[in-house]
Amino acid sequence: MAHEKPEKPIKKPPVSHAKLRSSVVSNRLIIIGIGVLWSLFQLSVASWWILDTVTIRSVHLAFALLLCFVRFPARFSRFSEIVPFSRGKSFRQLDILIALCAAFSALYLSIDYPGLAARQGVPILRDIIIGAVLIVFLLEGTRRVIGPALPIIALVFIGYSFLGPYMPQLLMSRGVSIDRFIGQMTMSTEGVYGIPLHVSASIVFMFVLFGALLERAGAGNFFVRLSLSLLGSVRGGPAKAAILSSAATGLFSGSSIANIVTTGTFTIPMMKRVGYPAKKAAAIEVAASTDGQLMPPIMGAAAFIIAEYVNVPYIEVVKAAVIPAFASYAALFYITHLEACKLGLTGIPREELPRLPDVLRDGFHFLIPLLYLFYQLVVLRYSPDMAVFRAIVVLSIIMILQHPVHAIRKKESVVRSLKAGIEDIFQGLSAGANNMVSVALATAAAGIIVGVVTLGLGGLVTEIIDVISGGNLTIMLVITAIASLILGMGLPTTATYIVMASLTAKALVDLAAWHEFHIPLMAAHLFCFYFGILADDTPPVGLAAYAASAIAKSRPIPTGIQGFLYDIRTAIIPFMFVMNPDIILYNINSWPLAILIFAMTATGACAFAAATQGWFVARNRPHETVLLLLSTFILMRPDYVSALLTGGTNLRYWMYPIGLVVLIIIYFLQRTRYECGSGEIMYADLGSEE
Repeated sequence: MAHEKPEKPIKKPPVSHAKLRSSVVSNRLIIIGIGVLWSLFQLSVASWWILDTVTIRSVHLAFALLLCFVRFPARFSRFSEIVPFSRGKSFRQLDILIALCAAFSALYLSIDYPGLAARQGVPILRDIIIGAVLIVFLLEGTRRVIGPALPIIALVFIGYSFLGPYMPQLLMSRGVSIDRFIGQMTMSTEGVYGIPLHVSASIVFMFVLFGALLERAGAGNFFVRLSLSLLGSVRGGPAKAAILSSAATGLFSGSSIANIVTTGTFTIPMMKRVGYPAKKAAAIEVAASTDGQLMPPIMGAAAFIIAEYVNVPYIEVVKAAVIPAFASYAALFYITHLEACKLGLTGIPREELPRLPDVLRDGFHFLIPLLYLFYQLVVLRYSPDMAVFRAIVVLSIIMILQHPVHAIRKKESVVRSLKAGIEDIFQGLSAGANNMVSVALATAAAGIIVGVVTLGLGGLVTEIIDVISGGNLTIMLVITAIASLILGMGLPTTATYIVMASLTAKALVDLAAWHEFHIPLMAAHLFCFYFGILADDTPPVGLAAYAASAIAKSRPIPTGIQGFLYDIRTAIIPFMFVMNPDIILYNINSWPLAILIFAMTATGACAFAAATQGWFVARNRPHETVLLLLSTFILMRPDYVSALLTGGTNLRYWMYPIGLVVLIIIYFLQRTRYECGSGEIMYADLGSEE
């Protein structure tokens, strides 16, 4: 019997490179077009187009879902099972259909708002189906963009809202019906379309767009060069320049990873060049870029949400955040100086650095929109959305004119350079919209959690925290801090803050009041926000550490640990301003007093940094570390020391000299032993890249 010849596999016709290239270009143009349309819509409602807030939120979420499912298309395996999604270069008709369905489900609230309002509490079958579809698409879109952590947490809360009656006694709740749940989440402004999404749609988008346009214009490179020209030649100069440039970039960037990619590409190699080990160079950039989210006016997009939750003007949030942010950066400056002293490092020769006059001549125009924005916010007290809109107009004019000015200097074509400026604006509009996808979906998904809390979980959380902590305020704060760090490992900063603030901020205030201690609501919200930020460099996830270690060629986990050790000085500040609200200028309206509090808080943060880093003027001895911690406590909690010594807090500001005297004593104790950089090297692995 003759053997049958095996069938030859059917060869698929080769794909034309020209056709593939055309498809990629077409997809890219679609993504850019959607982004530009979204940005133009947001600019319109911020200036001349008057729409009700429900419509704005609905359209905002629809654009985010549309862009999400187009940018992150599905991939199917040969078994037709959906595998983890990735950034695709092309998408199929199915992806477009999914994107359109998701966008429609988000728009349904504004399309049939009169009918939904009339049916509030008694939704019809159509309302329930479209609401359920919206939740599914929202959680899937969030998973594609920022990972599975937030959708999983949201699903846990959704499950709890239905299974509450079957929980143990401590966790038991009444539970809800499907009608009430869908009505709360998708037919009202207390769920998906709640305050977080409102802030994202009305304010955050504009600031993120402003940052994207600044970055596209070239401001990021300008801030790095400016920092190097100012600080590059001093001891450990590249590290200090990295801190200054990260703080400046943090003014308009709401992402620690974006901050690292922008500034770290230049500063990390320079830090390694002057002698910082790779791990330390990356860790310094991680700490600096993570704290960039503390810097007003954006604060990782959370400043505006804090203002809504606390129900205060936005400028009050800036006032509360300014001293902790600058004190944290002052301590980080000091840490880099300590590291330079321990390692005996110097700066970069002045002749190898950019000259300050040249840097200002080439980039001073980037400061104009920033200064104009601050003028609008602080002096004229315009609303944040109107202020940033006007700043965007000024920035757009600069972006159009800067290329022709350079072309005239170089005697090149003005028309071509004018086209380049217009193209920069369109690219910036698209980049701003694409940067907002994760924020919009995170705030909408976090709205589900907030909605479940408002269904009755809030009071239960207060009781649980009270039982676990035994009524001890410090334990309450530690529980909140640990929970924020754990949640923040898998969530964006804004989402972490929303979840923790919804669960614990009011609980902290209420529990403190039960035990006759007053915590300002602003302090409780900032506490949750700070520890959500610190999660960015907390091992084992620490996404910021992975980004920096890739540039420095160091190991991510040790880099994250080192970055967290540097950020311990930031972790102490929230505990202090909860206990001592003077640090957030609560009920303080005197400029001289505010400056005094800032100086003493920054000095206390530096003293704490010296204690935790094991070095002040020389290597610390055990009793000197204790004295440094004592000085830290006196400078940051003068109210407690005053109450201890005098029985009241009226003389608390007179306690500052005591803390300074303790520091001076330590200074002279160590000065007699060693001088900065005199030769005592603290680490045996100085020559190691790690």
